[in-house]
Amino acid sequence: MTGANSLDGAISDGKHVQYVRVYYEDTDFSGVVYHASYLRFMERGRTNYLRLIGADHRALFEQAAAEAPGFAFVVRHMDIAFRKPSHMDDVLTITTAPEEVKGASITLHQRVTRGDDLIVEAHVQVAFVSGGRAKPIPKPLRIAMKADQESGGAD
Repeated sequence: MTGANSLDGAISDGKHVQYVRVYYEDTDFSGVVYHASYLRFMERGRTNYLRLIGADHRALFEQAAAEAPGFAFVVRHMDIAFRKPSHMDDVLTITTAPEEVKGASITLHQRVTRGDDLIVEAHVQVAFVSGGRAKPIPKPLRIAMKADQESGGAD
């Protein structure tokens, strides 16, 4: 990855991959990454996954906005397992893949790794909302997410 796109990571084989360097501000007093920092890292991965789908399918997001003005994705449920610690200056890989796409939500499988070490694993259900209420994901957006899932995103 090079240039501005590297800031957002990249989608390959149905998975979004993004690299994050651990800074001092991400750690606790003992020098280990603070658990809430992983939530921020994974949020970045989810946001950039959606951004890249939108960048690749701009008309799709415009149609979604027409069907559901002011739409947003919000975390509804998260199962998370902390496996190993990471430390300042580690470079972590955040991998995000669609696992299940339903009417008003999508479940994403996220992994935070350092090399071959699994640091954190999460299954995150994100709901599609518009006007403060859950709404069905507009069809073009749902199709794009399912296409990513079918191309190898689910582990």
